[in-house]
Amino acid sequence: MKIALVQINPLIGDFKRQFDRIVAACEEAQQKGCDLAVLPELVLCGYPPRDLLERKSFVEANRSCLERLVRQIQGIGVICGLVDTNPDETGNALYNSAVLFENGRILHQANKQLLPTYDVFDEHRHFEPGKPSRPFDYKGHRIGLTICEDVWNDKDVFKRRRYALDPVPHLIEAGADVLINISASPYHQGKRAFRERMLAVLARKHKVPVVFVNQVGGNDHILFDGASAVFGADGQIVARCADFKEDAVVFDTVTHKGDLHAVSASDDSAVLQALIMGTRDYVTKCGFQKAVVGLSGGIDSALVIYIAVEALGRQNVAAVFMPSRYTSPDNYDDTEALARNLGIAYSVLPIDAVYDAFVRQLLPGASDSDLTLTEQNVQARVRGTLLMGISNRDGCLVLSTGNKSELAVGYCTLYGDMNGGLAVISDVPKTKVYDICRMINSPSEIIPQRILDKAPSAELKPDQTDQDDLPPYDVLDAILKGYVEEGLSLDELVAAGQERQTVLDVIARVDRNEYKRQQAPPGLKVTARAFGEGRRYPVAKRFLPI
Repeated sequence: MKIALVQINPLIGDFKRQFDRIVAACEEAQQKGCDLAVLPELVLCGYPPRDLLERKSFVEANRSCLERLVRQIQGIGVICGLVDTNPDETGNALYNSAVLFENGRILHQANKQLLPTYDVFDEHRHFEPGKPSRPFDYKGHRIGLTICEDVWNDKDVFKRRRYALDPVPHLIEAGADVLINISASPYHQGKRAFRERMLAVLARKHKVPVVFVNQVGGNDHILFDGASAVFGADGQIVARCADFKEDAVVFDTVTHKGDLHAVSASDDSAVLQALIMGTRDYVTKCGFQKAVVGLSGGIDSALVIYIAVEALGRQNVAAVFMPSRYTSPDNYDDTEALARNLGIAYSVLPIDAVYDAFVRQLLPGASDSDLTLTEQNVQARVRGTLLMGISNRDGCLVLSTGNKSELAVGYCTLYGDMNGGLAVISDVPKTKVYDICRMINSPSEIIPQRILDKAPSAELKPDQTDQDDLPPYDVLDAILKGYVEEGLSLDELVAAGQERQTVLDVIARVDRNEYKRQQAPPGLKVTARAFGEGRRYPVAKRFLPI
């Protein structure tokens, strides 16, 4: 049997888009001689549909899409994910389901048994856990069909399992000789390597091929890397789709061979491709074509505008430089050189006149020789207001440029540099920003080298640098990774070599600035624990978790 692994980039609720792409992909698979096409979890509606699932019309449109596909696609079997209704009078009203159909008939259905409620997942909100399913016979094989989390509970992989049930051994005991898993498995750094090790363990342990088909694309802040793959009974990858783009490969169960497409060669490359894909999908799926970025002469805005150009094309990206009396001459040259290297529209909007008018109203006796935080924030808010005005005027989306390190400790201004429709690198630590920019500049310089070499500065007062207020970024990022992503305590961070008072200061700033982060634009998730939906902390509290 020849199986096509078809990773689709859905737009949530765009059933026509999904219908057209599925039909085209199945026709292509047929032309390649495939017997079966396998598509991702909830591919008909897109993942995650969130509270659209509370709309009866949404669920009905999803079912109607399936019925049209069953009628339209002939001559090849298709496995795809959808939302189905729970006929029982108790429990949640919906199932996260997978069906096999062929030649106008639905031959088999399985409902997702393990429903995740951690990190960005909240499936128990709408779905009822499915009952254990049995393998089905198809084209000379007994196929065990699972949905995403159903394979994430193996006792030899996870020291502490989240669920009492493991669906995979039950399918194997019932005679499954091929395991198929349809998924919407979100991306973060290190996730693909772990996922592939886990699936390889399942294949080797049960001595069956494991077919994994994953969603690709960005839906809001959640990114899906694709990288669908087949693991032979020895655990080796024998077929794989590319990452971060729509793709399809074929696997033959007779020869145990398949297509092997290239994936990102390094962690930095994967993060960059994820951010490019996520920016493209967020901007275009929200109905925009163009974006604007405020360039400062610093490394963060340089990375964001590079990502924007790669995502949207240079003709759809504009750079705005908004200097003040505190802006260094180097930044005039560096921003212009960067815009020229990228071939994008570039404009200069000095802010001093607007800033002076604000300060005269707000602080009549203010002096340039003694700038308080109030005057510094006014500058950031003038810039943010100008960018939002450009967004209104030109119909483009503002991309904000703050990184995870700044957002973590509140080194950012509400209604100023935090303004925007998408926070592109808000889950990228400052040290990772430098790593990615160095990679971009190899082999040829795109980001002017001086941007990478200069000391980071907000330039809101004379001779200011970030390290006036923050620990060195390598120290700060190590503490943040431990505290935010790994959940380490004060004592554990100190035992790891960090200075106690520095850790205390960082932890206090992280917790104190939750109110800012809850007002920030959506940010693309690329680490194991991003601020926002995956880290739900209260704003009003009196507990310091140290």
